Amino acid sequence: MLFFRKNYETYSDEKLLPLVAKGQEHAFNVFYQRYAGRMHYYFLRMLHQDEERANDFTQDLFVKVIAHAAKFDPTRKCTTWLYSIASNMCKNEYRRLSRWNKHQEVFHQEVAETVEVPCGESGYLPENLDRQLFGRYLDRAISELAPAHRECFLLRYREEMSIREISQILDCPEGTIKSRLHYCLKKLSTKLKIFRPDHLDQKSVDY
Repeated sequence: MLFFRKNYETYSDEKLLPLVAKGQEHAFNVFYQRYAGRMHYYFLRMLHQDEERANDFTQDLFVKVIAHAAKFDPTRKCTTWLYSIASNMCKNEYRRLSRWNKHQEVFHQEVAETVEVPCGESGYLPENLDRQLFGRYLDRAISELAPAHRECFLLRYREEMSIREISQILDCPEGTIKSRLHYCLKKLSTKLKIFRPDHLDQKSVDY
């Protein structure tokens, strides 16, 4: 009876997954609602803004969640486990695409042609340039990062994960993660140099 239905919305992720493993549909629906949007955003950014593939990968990810939920170690953090699966899916996709580099170059050219940045005489952006354009320009800059660097950036600054968590997800040393993040920030700083430091409150921009 619905009256006795458990309120899984209050359960932690780590408590939900064992229930998902047992086939509790409501528990899975709660878990899906928590992460579907975030994972779709992740795949969209990692798969060159391909909406169709992002949708497919998101659905495939949750199929894997159901299939492997029984193997989840409750002593681990759920997000680390979930993003580890997603990261491996992307790596497998990169390996599968024999024409990956060529595809990437074409994509970058298309993005560059769709974003026009009107600079003033000083070489900076006009004061009245809106945040939406900054967001589009930032998205372009992020998309031009190499996949490994882009993933580190998204996990750190979009998902607000710690260096240790990212290290666990990507299965590489923390020093490597720090190095990649340093490179990302330096690269993005160069690409976004046309923006005055006080032009936008970048903390308010959704990555």
